[in-house]
Amino acid sequence: MRLNLAGGAIAALIVVALIIAYGALFTVYQTRQALVVRLGQPVRIVTEPGLHSKIPLIDSVINIDKRILDLENPAQEVIASDQKRLVVDAFARYRITDPLKFYQTVGTVDGANLQLSILLNSALRRVLGEATLTQVVRDQREHLMTQVRDQLGAEAQGFGISMVDVRIRRADLPEQNSQAVYQRMQTERQQEAAQIRAVGEQQKREIIASADKEVAITLAAATEEAETTRGQGDAQRTKIFAQAFGKDPSFASFYRSMQAYDTALGQGDATVVLSPNSDFFRYFSRGPGK
Repeated sequence: MRLNLAGGAIAALIVVALIIAYGALFTVYQTRQALVVRLGQPVRIVTEPGLHSKIPLIDSVINIDKRILDLENPAQEVIASDQKRLVVDAFARYRITDPLKFYQTVGTVDGANLQLSILLNSALRRVLGEATLTQVVRDQREHLMTQVRDQLGAEAQGFGISMVDVRIRRADLPEQNSQAVYQRMQTERQQEAAQIRAVGEQQKREIIASADKEVAITLAAATEEAETTRGQGDAQRTKIFAQAFGKDPSFASFYRSMQAYDTALGQGDATVVLSPNSDFFRYFSRGPGK
């Protein structure tokens, strides 16, 4: 009976010893860091992965992630320096670098995300409020994101947090403003197109007028030259005729009669009624005209 009691007591002591030994050990994973708290007071920080010891029943271990964590910020409206409203959708990446300060200030990742979201919104309003719409959307977006990250990082150090990056995923005009801007841009482009068409139409008329003028000048010069050449030819022909007629009057008379026949009778539908004894037909009779 005594042996049974002694064996039971020894077994109970062994179990208690195992429980105490188990409670005195804890494991730190590679993706985490541990904060050892003794009766509510932090006593040490463990960053090396592996098996570590603590005082059982007195010390407690709080695991804190040491990977890069995400902060998704809901979209919000920001007024730029040129009074344009923007819907900004941003996100941030951060890492817990001081577990003790992190535990004392925000306590958990959810608490950190809540505080950082407020700070991120404030930094976005400050930085983007000093920039214009064009700078935010196109010209200085990278520089503005760096400014937001630096300002947020300076404020996050008080929570034991180091900011890795801040990015603006989207920065657009509100839907109603987008439609108004689109309509204004469309109107401006239509006005510009109408102006370009008017300038082109004026240039076309000027080119046509200049071409018509050149054509008129060319035709006038050609007509003048043709008339001059024709006059010279007629004068030369008249001179030749006069010389020919002076050398042989009978041949000249015959030639002129032939021209008259050709003029009067050359047309197929011409009808001439003359007396056979008419002088017009003298070269068709047996007289000297033959």
